[in-house]
Amino acid sequence: MSKIHTFFKEYGISEVEAVIPDMAGVARGKIMPAEKFAEEEGMRLPESIFLQTVTGDYPADERAINPAEIDIVLKGDPNAVHVVPWAAEATAQVIHDSFYSDGVPVPMAPRYVLQKIMALYEQRGWKPVVAPELEFYLVEPNVDSDYPLKPPMGRSGRPEIGRQSYSIAAVNEFDPMFDDMYAFCEAQGIEIDTLIHEDGAAQMEINLIHGNALSLADQVFLFKRTAREAAMRHKMYATFMAKPMAREPGSAMHIHQSIVDAATGRNIFSNEDGSASELFFAHIAGLQKYLPAVMSIFAPNVNSYRRLQRHLAAPINTQWGYDNRTAGLRVPVSGPENRRIENRVGGADANSYLAIAASLACGYLGMLEGLKPTEPLSGSAYDLPYSLPRNLEESLRLLRDSRPMIDLLGERFVLAYTAVKETEYETFLRVISSWEREYLLLNV
Repeated sequence: MSKIHTFFKEYGISEVEAVIPDMAGVARGKIMPAEKFAEEEGMRLPESIFLQTVTGDYPADERAINPAEIDIVLKGDPNAVHVVPWAAEATAQVIHDSFYSDGVPVPMAPRYVLQKIMALYEQRGWKPVVAPELEFYLVEPNVDSDYPLKPPMGRSGRPEIGRQSYSIAAVNEFDPMFDDMYAFCEAQGIEIDTLIHEDGAAQMEINLIHGNALSLADQVFLFKRTAREAAMRHKMYATFMAKPMAREPGSAMHIHQSIVDAATGRNIFSNEDGSASELFFAHIAGLQKYLPAVMSIFAPNVNSYRRLQRHLAAPINTQWGYDNRTAGLRVPVSGPENRRIENRVGGADANSYLAIAASLACGYLGMLEGLKPTEPLSGSAYDLPYSLPRNLEESLRLLRDSRPMIDLLGERFVLAYTAVKETEYETFLRVISSWEREYLLLNV
């Protein structure tokens, strides 16, 4: 009996959610009875599932999509099988990998893009270790998108008005929801290290325990769905928009990353004497050089760029520093065995597979090219010029023009990703905002 079917038997699974993450990190797939789950034959879906935008449209660029509308084969990862703890009956969710009928992986599948980057590290005897930190807001249910979001009522019956950074009492306001969230996470093997209240009103952050890059990307993918489900059970929304409220800080997905020797487990960012290695500095330099080229992956939506404003707890450039939270790249205080880099650029709205892949790809190129970083910054990076793209259109252009990134992430992936995001951007441009009506209607 296979590992997946053994899991079904052990947990008495009667229904299966067979899922894949699409370009936006949305779970797509099929729901079926457990006895219909054909592990060997796989599940079929149209290839175009990876080209669907968040609005449900498809790119017009014919280079991005096969006009024949072919099917792809999805095969469950036996290491990515979890219960669905909120389901009414015993249900499992199985995260799948994507292949063509000849067994070749689908190059634009986000999970494969990360696996491809991890394989490059493996070929050199390296193993990436990552730990994502994910911020999100709890908000009052919003059924009319014309109205701004508001903080929800807590146990006290009052919404949070002022900012309550690191407040235990402010977290306790939502204890019943967090109790459900923790229980759901434990049932799925999502390993939460800490939960804190962030700067914004009803803004929270969870830190995941460091580990294998693919496993942690899976956990972020699962956690977003878990947080939304737990919140809705308590008449709230959990949102991972990068900038959900105009006067509050944005939500980030910080990625802590280090590299260990696959044979010995030694952190290659540190020398034998405990000092920082040349590879450590080269990894930082790679992030500095290539982050602008993959900005559309870290900031994938038009809303993402509203977060990246000076003095609003989000980076505006690729400066780096020791324990400097104003910089895009922070080196936390740690011993030689835990030396790591925190990439603070990405938004909470980023696809976890693609963001981790892009972050590791930047550092990989830096190590390969033997790059040297700038001097570490001790002052505020907010006082220095912007060096990251300011909008989605510019970010997509930089990605299309970056040959090294295209070679690493894959030409077909970059073509598909940019086509999807350009289509979303064009859809956004058709919307007239309240700001335009307020300030332009009678003044221009």
